[in-house]
Amino acid sequence: MSDSETGESKPTQLILARWSDRFFAWLIDYVIVWIGFFAVWSITIGVPNLEPIMEGSFEQSSSIQYPILSIVFILYWLILESKTGQSVGKRALHLKITNLTGGQADIKSIAISSFGKAFLLPIDVIVGRLFINKKRQRIFNKLGKTIVIKIEADDEPENVIYKKD
Repeated sequence: MSDSETGESKPTQLILARWSDRFFAWLIDYVIVWIGFFAVWSITIGVPNLEPIMEGSFEQSSSIQYPILSIVFILYWLILESKTGQSVGKRALHLKITNLTGGQADIKSIAISSFGKAFLLPIDVIVGRLFINKKRQRIFNKLGKTIVIKIEADDEPENVIYKKD
């Protein structure tokens, strides 16, 4: 008897992304957003006075920039991940954020997950790894009911013939 005859179906298999892959995807996103933010900040507000930073005084430089940069991060992840489930970093490492069944996560779930990455990442990851490691979720992945999966690279579609005119 086959599965269709018995009414049973095979469970969907999702490959959970490794923590290291997720970290490197985040790092790629961080570098992209930070460079873009710093460039726009420098053009609109002006180049910050680097002397206090070089002396180890970060109060002046980060007091305004940190909350604004965190909001930019949330918007970056929210816009990209709500469209395709992938940010630039996730796309580079063949990762995707999904709901718990592997489908497209809704915007509310992505917003919850993005909040954790933007504002509370160290706490989010450490607590998630210690207490919710079954699905490799951070705390805010758990709250948003999302997971990050590994997907196959789809560079070339199968059964497609390209013809030049």
